[in-house]
Amino acid sequence: MNLGSVLLITAIISGCQSEPASKPVNPEPPTIPLEATKEVEQPVIEPTETPEPIQSEKEFILTSETFLEGEPIPSKYACNGDDISPPLAWSGAPNNTNSFILIMDDPDAPVGMWVHWVIFNIPGNATAIDVGLSVDAELPDGSRQGTNSWGRLGYGGPCPPSGVHRYFFKLYALDAPLALDESATKEEVLAAMEGHILMETELMGTYSISGG
Repeated sequence: MNLGSVLLITAIISGCQSEPASKPVNPEPPTIPLEATKEVEQPVIEPTETPEPIQSEKEFILTSETFLEGEPIPSKYACNGDDISPPLAWSGAPNNTNSFILIMDDPDAPVGMWVHWVIFNIPGNATAIDVGLSVDAELPDGSRQGTNSWGRLGYGGPCPPSGVHRYFFKLYALDAPLALDESATKEEVLAAMEGHILMETELMGTYSISGG
């Protein structure tokens, strides 16, 4: 065997015994060209409108300049005084009020509920009742007065036989006038206004003949 053959065999054996090149443990990911990336469009958020505040319903209030809620009614307006109707005023009625009704009664009477005053078809634009109304069946503004528990027209002041009684002035705002004759009773008025009440309010005063 010549020298060239020996060298060739030696080279082949050395090549078989050499270790293969090691691969990288964590190969780097392929680089994506910038121009190949797709731009993601962000959704456009439209500004929301601020809702308008809800208008709260007005408070319907009945007051008198002569006494406060739950306080004694001056004797001027009672049966042992001048026995005239007290001044009343109100605010906060619905805009579509067509007429008002006022009823004054005493739930503490010995015989049961005692009606002192009934007025109906008070004009819808009214905001007060003057002091000392007449006892006429129909008043100048078109209001009509009903019959009280004494069987009389108009106002009858507090006249408790004993102790302290409560007197409720109840005001109703209606969407229509009542087709009732003068001298209508409280029961007739309540029946006629059923289904027509928009709002109601009340004022309560007390009275005792002894002043207690």
